[in-house]
Amino acid sequence: MPLNEHEQRILEEIERRLSEDDPRLVEQVTRTNLYTHVARRIRLAAGAFVLGLVLLLLVGASVWIAAGGFVLMILSATLVYHYVGQLGRDQLRTMQRQGDASIPGVLGRIAVRIAARLRRSAPDTRPDD
Repeated sequence: MPLNEHEQRILEEIERRLSEDDPRLVEQVTRTNLYTHVARRIRLAAGAFVLGLVLLLLVGASVWIAAGGFVLMILSATLVYHYVGQLGRDQLRTMQRQGDASIPGVLGRIAVRIAARLRRSAPDTRPDD
């Protein structure tokens, strides 16, 4: 439902006061969106996955350290899957265009391929007309 003129003026006044009181907050909010937030979390989860892999390779030092690394890898892979699921198709394509060397770009390409394969292998559940 659109705002009426009075509500629009009140909203503009609130925005003006906020930008005067805390310009850093306004700048941070305007440059942060869902994509940047989720991409940051994907990078952290990918880093945790790599750390888990390193811990897994320390199996000679301790089996418990290796088991902890394996659990960390599973949890971080699950988080990446969850965060990629939060992104829309357009945002995944944007991640693909970021570049070949970036972690979000690689994860975006992988997610698009997996989604395409799942769509092809899923049975058609639409009712017949």
